[in-house]
Amino acid sequence: MTAVPHRAQPLPDAPLAQALAADLDAADFRSQPLRRLWGEEADDAVGRGLREPILRALGGRDDVLPTLGRLWVLGMPQPHDAVERALPQLGVDGAVSLGLARVDGGDVHPEALIRPQSFVDADGVGEWWIASDLDEIALGASLPADHVLGVGGASRTLAELVIPVPIGRALDLGTGCGIQALLVSRHAGRVVATDISARALAYAELNALLNGVHNIEFRLGSLFEPVAGESFDLIVSNPPFVITPRASGVPEYEYRDGGLVGDALVEEFLRSAPAHLAAGGIAQLLGNWESRGGARGLDRVRSWIGDDLDAWVIQREELTPLGYAELWIRDGGTLPRDAEFTRLLTAWLDDFAERDVTAVGFGYILLRRPPANHDVLRRFETVSQPVSNLGLALGAGLAAHDVLAEGIPARLTVAPDVTEARHLMPGEDDPSVIELRQGGGFGRTIGVDSALAGFVGACDGELSVAQIAAALADLFDVPLADLWADVEPRIRQLVLDGVLLPAGE
Repeated sequence: MTAVPHRAQPLPDAPLAQALAADLDAADFRSQPLRRLWGEEADDAVGRGLREPILRALGGRDDVLPTLGRLWVLGMPQPHDAVERALPQLGVDGAVSLGLARVDGGDVHPEALIRPQSFVDADGVGEWWIASDLDEIALGASLPADHVLGVGGASRTLAELVIPVPIGRALDLGTGCGIQALLVSRHAGRVVATDISARALAYAELNALLNGVHNIEFRLGSLFEPVAGESFDLIVSNPPFVITPRASGVPEYEYRDGGLVGDALVEEFLRSAPAHLAAGGIAQLLGNWESRGGARGLDRVRSWIGDDLDAWVIQREELTPLGYAELWIRDGGTLPRDAEFTRLLTAWLDDFAERDVTAVGFGYILLRRPPANHDVLRRFETVSQPVSNLGLALGAGLAAHDVLAEGIPARLTVAPDVTEARHLMPGEDDPSVIELRQGGGFGRTIGVDSALAGFVGACDGELSVAQIAAALADLFDVPLADLWADVEPRIRQLVLDGVLLPAGE
């Protein structure tokens, strides 16, 4: 691909941003109207880099919504007169001043993408307008090193992970286009958003202005340097964690590469974040970690986290060095057919071999500064099955851990999304396998025996835990102390996993 020409710097100007917001609102420039305009199949196709289905659906229409859709959703030049009609308050000159467009002859060329981004949280359904840099399709070139990414899969994943509770002060470290800061601002009194990229901060501030959000402060700097000496109730981060060779000629994309060797950026974050957590404060982030030199990735992560902190680390997938290298080389726009693909692949594989890396894990990390005199939570697990509503599930897991600090609750009920499956061999009366299955959250499938299944089945909130245990001891004709020693740790785990809830919840 060709080199990227000089690009405009976004300008976070409040009056101009308000004028643009008014024009976008008047045009009904939102997700559902756009999907209706060009159809669901075409809308899904643009996420795969395909413009043609949308262009075919729009045909020659030059009214307001098609014009803005081509200009800022697809990143295509549009006639000056059509854009001027579509932006009656901002005007083409205002779009140029904001760094979102340029004029070349009779056409207006986009300098950025603007795409509606829907969200759902505890307060309801909403939508932001999110401006970001032009993608590879719009540029017709590989991404520049200072590219500012829009809302991608990782951003949506982190947004789902954040525990939705009201807080005072929050930090979005490595804010990028600002989507996490915007989402957190809905339940935080004040948000500080930082980034090492001045270009990213300009987009983030513009997006805050565009969406009428005024409780976010933007600061330039690396990792925790911009907030030295400060503490927060919540720290969220989708940091530039991608493991990139420190070799000549390998692109260093600011949005994904923190400039350190291997997984050192995630390690530095985990070692530094606790100093910035208020009492009860939580840090949540995405990250990569290496298995190297015979040490498992999750064990290496465990060694980076202080023993005085609650830690819940969930590995979602693990790739070989080859699979990881190919993934991120393609992400930068270089394909196997390109001449430089082999050179980049060699650099990645040499880098992994030098550190004896055998696999790279990806997942979610949650830290919490626990209450005083509180047993810490230590969960390091691999969860590969489909998951949902993870913010709520993580919050419930922390709450269950806190409840268990006082012992197993006197009465328990079965969570409403839990079902039981029994597997029997033909001709047999007793099941060979009994499983409890969660319908939401972590979607766990938990094998249980007859005693534990009987206990769970009797948890209706009316009978006490002690009553159920005594009845099971009689039923199985075993001493109560022996039965309790067997099932008690497994009951605790079912409470921690959200299968059993304290009665009344």
